[in-house]
Amino acid sequence: MLIESTAARADASLAHALAPLGLVVRLEDLAGVLITTLVFTVLGLVVFGLAYMIIVKATPFSIRKELEEDHNTAIAIVIGSVIIGIALIIAAAIQG
Repeated sequence: MLIESTAARADASLAHALAPLGLVVRLEDLAGVLITTLVFTVLGLVVFGLAYMIIVKATPFSIRKELEEDHNTAIAIVIGSVIIGIALIIAAAIQG
């Protein structure tokens, strides 16, 4: 019994410590959090897809050929940088 109460106190103190960070979600709020997460995930994927399509249309050469056949590391680094940049912008927008 003493071990169970000690574990319960440890769980409660951990939840109390993490609550200001927004890392604890009550069960009643879980559905709303999951829906919000799903919406932002879909939004992020759409933005990434649009960014890739813009890169493909803006370049005078085939991105696919450069990456797959020619193994062009420089173009891979540029596309990776664009993806990281967009990820930072989306993360900042989500955080507010």
